[in-house]
Amino acid sequence: MSADMAALKGWVTAADANMYKSLPHGTVSLTVTHSNLKATMIELKFDLHQTIESVKRKIYTHCGTKPDSQKLQLRSAGRVLTMLADDSRMLGYYGAESGMEVHVMDTDPFSLSRGGGLEDVSLVQKYRMTDEEYDQRKGTLRSWIKEHKAKDPKWVAPWNGGPTDAQLDAQAKEAEAPPPGPESVEGMKVGDRCEVSPGGRRGAVMFLGEVEGMAPGYWVGVRFDEPVGRGNGTVKGKQIFVTEEKHASFIRPKNVAVGDYPEKDLLDELDDSEDEI
Repeated sequence: MSADMAALKGWVTAADANMYKSLPHGTVSLTVTHSNLKATMIELKFDLHQTIESVKRKIYTHCGTKPDSQKLQLRSAGRVLTMLADDSRMLGYYGAESGMEVHVMDTDPFSLSRGGGLEDVSLVQKYRMTDEEYDQRKGTLRSWIKEHKAKDPKWVAPWNGGPTDAQLDAQAKEAEAPPPGPESVEGMKVGDRCEVSPGGRRGAVMFLGEVEGMAPGYWVGVRFDEPVGRGNGTVKGKQIFVTEEKHASFIRPKNVAVGDYPEKDLLDELDDSEDEI
């Protein structure tokens, strides 16, 4: 062992001699192992004055082997010291000390832990369902997809970029509603400053009314301060208003708010930010 490893081992084990000093008088800490289990149980606390029968009952609650199917060995450093054979004897009679090991030998031929029954998950019989059985079930993901495909063969699932059910409902309600009329642009006039949702995009109102070549109803033509639009004010080759490319959009009135919306000053925003120095 190298000097560095020896030093590390010494540091890790330096307090080992004191690890049991905090235990109450007459109490020992024993590691419990089991003949059918690969895992080592955590150290359990036992009273030296409790009987071996009581020890077995406590072990039963941790490993599931019934007391009458337990044979117990007291070990130290892997060496068998004695069998804890007399259920009426106290644990202290056998000289048990903290740091020793109690090894459980399970004598039950039908024990659940035998052959890896409590550790080998490959032995657990898993529930399986055929495709035919799954197809007959309602409320499954497959049935939900089939319902949507039956209504619309071109439907695309939300996780593949399609609309959600909530979005589809909103679209259906919007389609059923009458197109917005003149009342939808009351209080607006060409030249008003505005803010458009979504995104808080700011600009100026350049047009109010119906647009040939677009869906029926009133639209608001907006010239944005920044290139956050979809065109230059042209619809189907007809110029509705003039602006730079990507500075124009036609928006339904419900998504446009007019008022005191000055052009955003990026330098002012940086100066006022508490998150950037």
